[in-house]
Amino acid sequence: MMKDLSALTKEVMEGRVITKEEALELYDHPLEELCDCADQIRRHFCGDQFDICTIINGKSGHCSENCKFCAQSAHNHTCASEYPLLPDEEILEQAKVNHSQGVLRYSIVTSGKRLPDREVDDMCRVIRRIREEVGISVCISFGLLNEQQYRKLKEAGVTRVHNNLETSRRNFPNVCTTHTFDDKVQAIRAAQAAGLSVCSGGIMGLGETPEDRIDMALTLRELGIKSVPVNMLNPIPGTPFEHNEKLTEEVMRRIAAVYRFLLPSASIRLAGGRGLLPDKGKRCFTSGANAAISGDMLTTAGITVKTDMELLDELGYKAGICNE
Repeated sequence: MMKDLSALTKEVMEGRVITKEEALELYDHPLEELCDCADQIRRHFCGDQFDICTIINGKSGHCSENCKFCAQSAHNHTCASEYPLLPDEEILEQAKVNHSQGVLRYSIVTSGKRLPDREVDDMCRVIRRIREEVGISVCISFGLLNEQQYRKLKEAGVTRVHNNLETSRRNFPNVCTTHTFDDKVQAIRAAQAAGLSVCSGGIMGLGETPEDRIDMALTLRELGIKSVPVNMLNPIPGTPFEHNEKLTEEVMRRIAAVYRFLLPSASIRLAGGRGLLPDKGKRCFTSGANAAISGDMLTTAGITVKTDMELLDELGYKAGICNE
């Protein structure tokens, strides 16, 4: 039997690392008390800082990988756009627009298993211009790169790499078979070896169990990840997961709260699917979550930066670069 929740909360704030068994028990705890305690932990470790970032779909569609959730996979039959790398000027202009709205981190995302060296060089060129002409912090999500490629990107001005685990090791083969969970871990470690911080999380609603969600968080903790996207599956027509049940606000609040206990000092980031929640994530941001991807997602509409900035003001948050 787990000890009193307030006592466990205090211990976490004092530095104790909770176990998988304790996290599983937390998952069944009454929701409001759990969320209140998670938010106490968030305030203790993160204060009023809120890490808000935006993304641009820098290369879209025709991906060789067979991820069952993805509109951009060539294995799936969706209406997603297909195009090669965007022109430098388009990527640069969008960075300027986001920076003018108060966004502090801008992420360039490309489809495919990994960018080839030639396209990595192209991206290094535009990243240098973003750093020189805009000054916004740059994150990249270019697939399963190696340490040498990550070092080249770091020299160009990249500070963070995004690479989602997507789900637990156990559940991963049910989601994708063209690359492995270990391929993901290897790429994350390569980015860290190159001196880059890593943003990594997953998608909820892929047929995983609560234990899978906790196992993924434990892997992230082992990897030292401090920026954790928590996506909610938006079931896209034409994908194998198009009929998966959409998760509820209560489920997402519970996940955010348990993740805060497991990863007390991390930025717990609501990402894809947030717009499906009735309150657009507002209650999750008082349940342990303290970061978000704003604006449009890769193939679906998101929530405007203006709307999100107003929400931060309402909740008493301040936009800031966290855990970099």
